[in-house]
Amino acid sequence: MNYTTQMDAASKGIVTPQMQDVLNDEHISEQELLKLMSEGKIVIPANKNHKNLRGIGIGQGLKTKVNVNLGVSKDCFNLDMEMKKVRTALKLKTDAIMDLSTFGDTQSFRKLIVKESPVMLGTVPIYDTVREYINKPIKDISVDEWFGITERHILDGIDFLTIHAGLTKVVIERVKKNMRLTHVVSRGGSILMEWMEENEAENPFYEHFERLLDLCEKYDVTLSLGDGLRPGCLKDSTDAPQIQELIMLGELTKQAWKRKVQIMIEGPGHVPLNEIISNMQLQKKLCHGAPFYVLGPLVTDIAPGYDHITAAIGGALAAAHGADFLCYVTPAEHLRLPDLDDMKEGVIATRIAAHAADIARGLPGAMDWDNAMSKARHDLDWKAQIDLAIDPEKAKAYRESAAPLDEEVCSMCGEFCAIKRSNRVLDK
Repeated sequence: MNYTTQMDAASKGIVTPQMQDVLNDEHISEQELLKLMSEGKIVIPANKNHKNLRGIGIGQGLKTKVNVNLGVSKDCFNLDMEMKKVRTALKLKTDAIMDLSTFGDTQSFRKLIVKESPVMLGTVPIYDTVREYINKPIKDISVDEWFGITERHILDGIDFLTIHAGLTKVVIERVKKNMRLTHVVSRGGSILMEWMEENEAENPFYEHFERLLDLCEKYDVTLSLGDGLRPGCLKDSTDAPQIQELIMLGELTKQAWKRKVQIMIEGPGHVPLNEIISNMQLQKKLCHGAPFYVLGPLVTDIAPGYDHITAAIGGALAAAHGADFLCYVTPAEHLRLPDLDDMKEGVIATRIAAHAADIARGLPGAMDWDNAMSKARHDLDWKAQIDLAIDPEKAKAYRESAAPLDEEVCSMCGEFCAIKRSNRVLDK
C-alpha cells in the first residue's frame, strides 16, 4: 500500500519503519500510535532523503524529547567545532539537532550533518535565504527565492522546518496596537516582518501555504510552525500578539492536516512560572492537540550565564502540562554562541527537565531509571550509581576528586552515613 507521509500511512493503518522504531522505544501500542498519528497528535519527522534516520516520535503519550541548536555565525565560524558539537550532542542522547547556521557554505555543512546524524534534523530556511542573498536588501528577496532555499533544505534531507507562516498582516497590526517591551525577538519573525512592511505585502509563507505543503507532502517533511511573536521577556508573555499568532497557527494546522502533512507548533520563550500551565492549555486548545515545541520557557529574565537553569525550571513545568518537545537553552543564551561546554550543560539540564516531566505525567516506565539509581544507593554500589547517572563522567569526577577513607561511603558523611547505618539496622 502506498503512502505520502507518516501521517498518511497512519491514516491507512500502515506501520512504517520509523513507526516501528518508535514502538521499540516507547510504551505505546501500535493501535494507539496509529490513532494519534492519524489525528496529528504525534509526529515522526522523517524526510525521505534522510537515509540513516532512526524514527523518533514527538507528542501525546510519548517521552518528552530534547533538541540541540548549533551552527556557525560570521563572528564564530568554526565548522570543525560545530561537527564536534553534533557528535557530542549525539553522545549526550539528544533526540534532535537544529542547524541555525547563518554564514559560509551552509549547504555542505548541512549535508554533512544529514549524513552523520541518525536523529531528526531541523533548520530555519529564512536564515539561509538572507545569507544567500546577503548583498540584496531583504525587501528585494522574491517569493520564489524564499521558496527556493526552503526547497533546497528539503532536498538536502532536513526532517523538520521552522517556518513562521502565522506572522500575518493581521498579527503585525496586533503588535503595533499592543507595543512590547522587547518587540520581536525571533530572528525569523523580525526578518519576515521587515519584508512584509517594506513591501506592504502578506507573509509569503502564509499567502502561498499550499505551495509549502506541496513540498512537505512530496518529501514527508514536518512543519514546525514558528512563533515569530514569542515573548522575549516576562512582561510580554501571553499578550495579544502572541495569542493572535497562535490562533493563525491553529488554522494553518488544520489546513496542513487536510494534506496529511505533519505539524508541530512552536511555543513561548519567556513566561512567568504562574502562566506556563495556561500557555500549554491555550496551545493545545487553539492548535487542536498538535505537538508543542517550546524554547525553555525561561521563568526569569535576570540570569544571564544561568539561563539553562531558568529554562529547565520552565521546561519541566511546561512538559508536565502539555509540551512535548523542549529546545535546550545553554548558559550562553543572550550572551554569545555556545561553546562545547555550554552545549553539554544545556543538554543535560534540558534532559533532566524532560525526565522530571515524564515522571510527573506518570508515563509508564519513566521512574524505572530513578528506582534503579535508588537501589544502587541503598546497596552503596558506587559503580552502578555512576553508570546510571545522566552524566556519568561528571559523577565519576566528583566521586574521585574527594575519595573517602571508607570506600562504601562518600566524603560528606563518612562514618555518619545514614544509608550504611540504616541498612545495618533494617536489612537483617
